[in-house]
This record gives sequence, structure tokens and C-alpha cells, in this order.
Amino acid sequence: MVWSFKKSDALSEQQFFLWESLLEKRTGIQLARTQHVLLQAQISIRMRELGLEDYQQYFDFVDNEAIGIAEWQVLVDRLVVKETSFFRHRPSLSLVEELLQERLSQQSSTLAQKIDSFEMWSVGCSTGEEPYALAAIANDCFEAAGVAPYFGVTAADISMPALSIARQGIYSRRSLNLLENNELSRYFTRQEKDKYKIADKIKKRVCFSQINILHLQHKPVQPMDVIFCQNVLIYFRRWRRREILKQLVKHLKPGGVLVIGLGELTEWRHDELKRIDSSEVQAYKKII
Repeated sequence: MVWSFKKSDALSEQQFFLWESLLEKRTGIQLARTQHVLLQAQISIRMRELGLEDYQQYFDFVDNEAIGIAEWQVLVDRLVVKETSFFRHRPSLSLVEELLQERLSQQSSTLAQKIDSFEMWSVGCSTGEEPYALAAIANDCFEAAGVAPYFGVTAADISMPALSIARQGIYSRRSLNLLENNELSRYFTRQEKDKYKIADKIKKRVCFSQINILHLQHKPVQPMDVIFCQNVLIYFRRWRRREILKQLVKHLKPGGVLVIGLGELTEWRHDELKRIDSSEVQAYKKII
């Protein structure tokens, strides 16, 4: 069977199923039926860029891991990279701030010389807004406590182009709309053409790396005080969400906190975790 591609052609249900299956097999992400139009648009645009006119020809090319892996990365970036912004969900960041302030206060009361390194992990970091926000909050806490900063943020995503943008640390004003003016001046330096660069003292605290969330068990990550996995799980089947969270729990320090998006997995339980009492944040503290 040959699928001809013309401007008026629509992606059939059978074709949609093939692409849906490929995406889930390689990334775990499940496309909703409502994303049929999005998928068709992105495939059509990419085919025109390559001068291709046949759906089957393009699918076979991308499906061939030996020769189509680079093209697969281009396409998956367009399908999974979402627009985000700094301080998108303040209650979650406030939770991290309270946790770190408590840790610094306890450290001060014991008269110890230095706090253990405070480590955070942003899973599905996209273009970097979330991990930089975490680093900014942590830096504020250390400065307020008068303690030399001793923290780091590990940021991971499947998209190499998104990570490339994140590593540059330069953003448009639109990404910063949720910041207060004093936060904008503390965290950024204005560049030309209404662009803003993240402050070096924040930027140097974040390390970016590519990761496929299906392969967390193969990713060596140091024990974490905080793991952020917000607005990521919604793209996966419910059973896979639980498997992902089980892997993340293994990377938490005792007393560490796992933060997910509200409602991403309701009524979830884990023997090593206790849910934090909050109506604004879905978060769990490791008690074992």
C-alpha cells in the first residue's frame, strides 16, 4: 500500500497509529487522539522541508534506526518540546525554599562548618526555565543565610535543541513575565533586542544532560534533596507514570522531596514516602 502525500491529504487513523506506536516505543510518550492534527502538521512541515511526498516513505526512513536516528531527533523535538516560563508554579518553588531554609537553619544551630551539598534534579527541563528558577531560589537562600553557596541543579531532557537553548541561558521577555521586577534585576542581565541573560552565579550551578526518561535506571545520578518532575508524567500511560516515579524515588536522599504536577497521578503511594500536606503542591518526602 502506498500513501501519497498532497496538500489536501490527511493522516489516516492507521498512519496515526503507526506514529503513535513509534513515539511510545522510543520515548514512552502517549499521543492523545486530540493530537492527531498536531502530528499531521509537524510531519507535513518536515516532509516539505525534505522534499518528500509520501507518508510511508518518510515513516520507513524515520523508523530505520540505522539511518533515520538523526531525523527522528528532529521530529521528536517538534512533538515534545513545550513552551514554558520562569516561576510557572510558585507554590512548588516556595516548598523548595522552605526546605532549604530549614536545612540551613539546622546547620547554623549545630555550628557546623559547612552544609552538605544541596542537590536538585529537574526532570524534563525543556529550555531551562525550571532548573534556573530552582538555582535562583537556592542562591537566594544561601545569600540570606550568609553561607557560601554549596548546591547544584542537574537538569535533564530528551531534546538536544532544547538543551542547547538552556545552556545559553538567554531568554526573551515573554519567558520572564511571571517574575517580579526585583527578581528580574537579581537573576538577569538585559541584552540587546530585549533579550535577558541568566546571572553567572546562577548559571554555573546548573548542569544539563540529555536523558530518555524510559532509561532512568541506567542513568547514574547522585542522591538528590529535591527532584522536580512536573508536567512530564501527563504524557505517559498511568502504569508507566508509576514506574518512572519508582525510579526517581531511588535517587532521593532520606528527607528528600519529590515534586510532581497536581493531579498527574492521584492517589499514588510509596512505602518510602509520605505525602506533604498541601492543596497547592503534590509532593512527597522520603522517610526511609
